[in-house]
Amino acid sequence: MNVVWFKRDLRINDHAPLMMAIKHGKIIPLYILEPKLWQQPDLSFRHYKFLSECLLALNEEFQKIGHKLIIKVGDALNIFNKIHKEHSIKTLYSHQETWNDWSYKRNKRVTKWLKENNIKWVEFPNNGVVRDIKSRDKWSQNWYKEMTKSIIPAPSYMESINILSDFLPSAEDLKLSDNQYMASQIGGRSTAMKLLNNFLYDRGEKYYKEMSSPISAVKSCSRISPYLAFGVLSMREIFQSVKKRILEIKQKASEYRGKWLISLRSFSSRLRWHCHFIQKLEDQPNIEFTNMNSYYDGLRENSFNNEYYEAWKVGKTGYPMIDACMRSLITTGWINFRMRAMLMSFASYHLWLHWHKTSLYLSNLFLDYEPGIHYSQTQMQSGTTGINSIRIYNPIKQGVDHDPKGIFIKKWIPELCDMPEEYIHTPWEHTNKIKSYPLPIVNEKEVRKYAMRMLYSLRRESDHKELNKHILEKHGSRKPGIKKMKKKKVTSKLIINQQKELIL
Repeated sequence: MNVVWFKRDLRINDHAPLMMAIKHGKIIPLYILEPKLWQQPDLSFRHYKFLSECLLALNEEFQKIGHKLIIKVGDALNIFNKIHKEHSIKTLYSHQETWNDWSYKRNKRVTKWLKENNIKWVEFPNNGVVRDIKSRDKWSQNWYKEMTKSIIPAPSYMESINILSDFLPSAEDLKLSDNQYMASQIGGRSTAMKLLNNFLYDRGEKYYKEMSSPISAVKSCSRISPYLAFGVLSMREIFQSVKKRILEIKQKASEYRGKWLISLRSFSSRLRWHCHFIQKLEDQPNIEFTNMNSYYDGLRENSFNNEYYEAWKVGKTGYPMIDACMRSLITTGWINFRMRAMLMSFASYHLWLHWHKTSLYLSNLFLDYEPGIHYSQTQMQSGTTGINSIRIYNPIKQGVDHDPKGIFIKKWIPELCDMPEEYIHTPWEHTNKIKSYPLPIVNEKEVRKYAMRMLYSLRRESDHKELNKHILEKHGSRKPGIKKMKKKKVTSKLIINQQKELIL
């Protein structure tokens, strides 16, 4: 008997392990719900709710082709051991997994058990991330090569096997609380496909222009990131759908093409960046916990202000744009990329909080939590990679730029609903203070200057620059098609390339 182990690839379309296993006989399509995974601090109720919906939808897809998804609850090794005793596993098929530290250690234990039992584990690359990569020099070219391969069709029939599934535990059983969450997106492939097509043929025209404001981004961004995170859609499917749509647009009249082409080309480039950041975690798993650049060790670890942290968590910092974004995220599970970057930047620079604790809190809130992107980005927005420009977002300016009339702010901060427009971004300057809304917990200019002084003083040191060369070689992006240039020029190109907004 062969087993196909589903993890973060909850689909039957474009699923190489499933198709390969079917060619070699009867299979058990298996999903293991691991309670210990759901006790990890980076997972939450909203993730579990979305997962449950995706599993239900995946089982319906299997039933259409004569099988069912087998769900087992418990420790992966215990479950594999039981299945092996009952069915004699010949080969385990799955996609490679680049996820959190717990899953990384679990996979090591599974590898050891499989070797001890002479069971072969055939793993397939997932979404353009490369395992055991020797150099990043041709990574982009290889990614495009992977994305242009033929999409594997879903199987039309599978021979059924009579194995009982376990009942999924409830969120309460796993001690997961809803944390004020009101689901804004439902799991499952049919929903994902509708969203993608609606973006490509309707909502996406103004993506490039409107993705930065939390007001317009809700509509103009694709909103497919949770479905990518859970593998309901493959990156290849999305890339080729975008490519097909671009070719269709090129056949249209010139006045129709302009905005669409700019937006979809911009979106397409971000698909590659999605994998680029996950590759960082694949290459260096410890960035989930430690600074990518060790030169920043000790920078914030010994000065954590818990009062600041609690105010930031619930959207009561006294800075309207920060607080509105946090409250929106708590409720909906989504906020656009620029506002995510602003939230993290404010926590790390203005409040001087260590990124690890704040990133764990955000991981609970982001429905589309993807560890490789999450920890790469939180470190990038905290200035601890060493290779990226220091971006300290001014929350007042961000509000003026992206919510000039305070529409978004007033929606999420009802305390400010009567605040005059000219004071909506600086309510503390109004003569009538709002008692129910706090004054700023820090002086924006003073703390920003302090953060810049601390970061730039480290960056000027020669040891920092030397360490940066190794980090840049390991993690820096290479623009597709660029031949080798002089070292100084390459370094400049790599750093610039890392600054693009990553948003889907």
